[in-house]
Amino acid sequence: MTTTLDRTAPRDLAAESPARLSLTPKTMLAGQLDGAWWPYSRDLETELPPLAAALEEPWGRVTRVTVNPARWPVVPHTVAVDGRSLHVGWFTEQDPDKLILLSYAVGRWDLLVIPPETAPAAAARLMTAAAIAGSVLTAGVLMANETVIGRGIREARRMEAAWEDEGGACMSPFGIAMGRGALPLSANGWR
Repeated sequence: MTTTLDRTAPRDLAAESPARLSLTPKTMLAGQLDGAWWPYSRDLETELPPLAAALEEPWGRVTRVTVNPARWPVVPHTVAVDGRSLHVGWFTEQDPDKLILLSYAVGRWDLLVIPPETAPAAAARLMTAAAIAGSVLTAGVLMANETVIGRGIREARRMEAAWEDEGGACMSPFGIAMGRGALPLSANGWR
């Protein structure tokens, strides 16, 4: 299988834009995740430097990153970050929706990785849910929940569109759409 990365548009976007992060507040409550990251592309060489730079102040220098290769078409061994090398590893046993960051001095952090193609409303819900201190929800559970929520929202929009297309038709008690002609006339003859 051949993988092709378009390194023009996403690289420029990621280089000019700050990392999209949502981190759990500092607390004694330990949870499954330490926050969420919403990259602009699936190019780790482009995406990891802004992430590491954004985390350096609150967490210290990130020295290693691990990912599941299922979500990343290319996993480089190292990525250049501010004149140093950030080591990148991959494990197929790791949750594909999670990124693990390591530092010699500070420890380990687990971030939910929101796919770059995710709609902004869904990404906002996921970033909020992943940043709840002490949450027992894993990255995989959050993504599965969002899939169900997204399906529900799409179904509600489809039903609303059908309602509007039918002119706001009435529904019978049996769930069958009734035309406007089925409505009883009011005393003045208006429907």
